[in-house]
Amino acid sequence: MKEIKAIIRPFKLDDVITALYSVDGLPGITISKIHGFGKSKAKNSEDEIRDGLHAFVEKVKLELVVHNEIVDEVVDSIQRIAYTGNPGDGKIFVIEVSNTIKIRTNERGEKAI
Repeated sequence: MKEIKAIIRPFKLDDVITALYSVDGLPGITISKIHGFGKSKAKNSEDEIRDGLHAFVEKVKLELVVHNEIVDEVVDSIQRIAYTGNPGDGKIFVIEVSNTIKIRTNERGEKAI
């Protein structure tokens, strides 16, 4: 099992979700509105937001835990659709998951996702 975390531009969300709906076996997705900055510290960004002295850029974070067999398809879909070619397109992180527990049923491991 792998956890995929993707930070993308908000205007790309609908297109990315549409692409992910077509991935067979996708168990689900969590979406959060976030803000932060990268190497450029969000300075002179068109979508800069200010919080006190600091500049941030609004982003969306997608979080998915998926079976190993579909990791590449999910990552490729996100990367292909979220791409604009400009700084600030985002990042994708793939993290090993050692266990999953479904709270309602107490199922564990692969069955729980």
